[in-house]
Amino acid sequence: MFANRYGIRTFIAFTHDFIAVAVAWWLAYLCRFNFDIPAVSVIFLLQTLPWIVLIQGGAFLWFGLYRGLWRYASLPDLKRIVVAVAVGSVGVTLMLWLFGLLRNVPGAVIMLAPLLLLLIMGGSRLIYRAWKERRLYSLESYEAKLVLILGAGSTAVNLVKALTGSREWHVVGMLDDDPRKLGTRLQGVRVRGAIRELPQWVQKLNVGHVIIAIPSVSRRIHRQALEMCSEIGVKAMTVPSYADLISGKTTVSQIREIQLDDLLGRAPVVLDDDGLHDLLTGKVILVTGAGGSIGSELCRQLVSFEPKRIVFVELSEFSLYTIQEEFMARYPAMTMSFVIGDIKDRARMTQLFTQFHPTVVFHAAAYKHVPLMEQENACQAILNNVLGTYVLAQVAVNFAVDKFVLISTDKAVNPVSVMGASKRLAEMVCQALQQSISKHVNADRDHPARQTCFVMVRFGNVLGSTGSVIPKFREQIARGGPITITHPDMTRYFMSIPEAAQLVLQAGLMGGTQGGGEIFVLDMGDPVRIVDLANDLIHLSGLAEGDIRIEFTGLRPGEKIHEELLATSESTLPTPHQKLRIAQACQVDEQWLSELAAWLDKVTVLSDQEVRDELIKWVPEYTHKEAGL
Repeated sequence: MFANRYGIRTFIAFTHDFIAVAVAWWLAYLCRFNFDIPAVSVIFLLQTLPWIVLIQGGAFLWFGLYRGLWRYASLPDLKRIVVAVAVGSVGVTLMLWLFGLLRNVPGAVIMLAPLLLLLIMGGSRLIYRAWKERRLYSLESYEAKLVLILGAGSTAVNLVKALTGSREWHVVGMLDDDPRKLGTRLQGVRVRGAIRELPQWVQKLNVGHVIIAIPSVSRRIHRQALEMCSEIGVKAMTVPSYADLISGKTTVSQIREIQLDDLLGRAPVVLDDDGLHDLLTGKVILVTGAGGSIGSELCRQLVSFEPKRIVFVELSEFSLYTIQEEFMARYPAMTMSFVIGDIKDRARMTQLFTQFHPTVVFHAAAYKHVPLMEQENACQAILNNVLGTYVLAQVAVNFAVDKFVLISTDKAVNPVSVMGASKRLAEMVCQALQQSISKHVNADRDHPARQTCFVMVRFGNVLGSTGSVIPKFREQIARGGPITITHPDMTRYFMSIPEAAQLVLQAGLMGGTQGGGEIFVLDMGDPVRIVDLANDLIHLSGLAEGDIRIEFTGLRPGEKIHEELLATSESTLPTPHQKLRIAQACQVDEQWLSELAAWLDKVTVLSDQEVRDELIKWVPEYTHKEAGL
């Protein structure tokens, strides 16, 4: 009946403990009498033992010793056993005292029996758990992936903890360059050698995966590990970044493949959260190009600052639909508006500003593909990137927007392409409008009005953004190659999409410290050779460099071998933020802006060559070269 009610396993456990009580008391008597128990004591023990077992068994049931499974026996279970045995022993002593039998039991037995009972009950449970886990682990290990962990710090130790008992991963060792840790065991896993010994340990232990568990590791170490793994045919993985770990966004157990972002090796961006909250919290924020790589990431970052509303402005219906689906699912509590609109359409932009009254505008809408804008589409590059910026900026001024942040590019520096020149022109439009605002404010100091502050942000290529080389390289690798690169010496500045968005926000906050119209230049680190980038992607795909052929095709129209962040005539001023500097660019005035507006009216009837010829007038540093050399 007991077995039917509580289960056969519970019945077996209960029976085991009943027997344990009897064995413990018998052993206690044996120990007391040096294994020669007097006949009288034997008779007394046999008479009282049923009562002792019943009292102890009642205590076991009362304290719920059979609600768990022995396989998962843990410290709380042992605590319950201690309490149950103690209470049961007190009950046995009281029973013997009430019936006047206590004088017949040696004191040593009274003290020793509970201790022996604890040893038998606790020890048997732990032994069973160890046996069960070893058995299951040995069975599962055949299916689990054998893995080496690079690193033996706190992150690596936490990773081993997280993977303990995992059916997917079986950690066979750790590698670390600290000689003090060599040969030690951390969470039961041995530190077998240095990171440079990875190939020999992979071969020796028959490992198929390597996890880099050093969140703050340098780009060099990531690349070395990646190269070693690709050469010996194992998969390299890593844990979340240090910034994600400390922010609580992810846990160390969320193992992922190494991304190109990891190979940039940058320190996390530190934002002025208090200042950004003052700028953004409770405000209406309008983002153009919201369906693009930078625009959408800006919106993701904005959510954390709890704006009153985010207005997503996008020309592409599909891009707007895609971003709407994502944000409605992820941020249902956020007030958002998704609108289709062309930034060149003054009436539509005026309607949007009338309806929403944005406080801050992030202008990310632009045509940015250099070769595509160079041929057949030069006038569209000018219309979208320059006229669109002019229209949007004028509307922003009319509605007294606090901050207008233009997303620019390093291709605006000494441009050799129509796209680059158009972005430099967009910067100059904002500079001219800022000059006009400042002039009028100074002329009417007695009646100061709310004024718009323009901010421009320049940065280089963004890893994985729409139109970048990364998706193209991935497709070429998937097809088996070749990877096509225009020039073997070509370099570019790269940063991750989140890093770019974060620094845009920070620049937007800092804009106005110099009176407005500042051009912020982001710290892009060292330029990266495109060939090295291609090789990194090959390694990330689990291949060696020789597996995919690299083919050089020659520079395309409008391309440079090396990009720049500052023009020849420009210098920079420092800012309180280590990753931001202010470019001292040449200034333009209202008269220049009026003449530019007149030219923009006739751009639609100009050929590509006429556009390129006339751009020299508006952007003095522009030099068109067919091959971009």
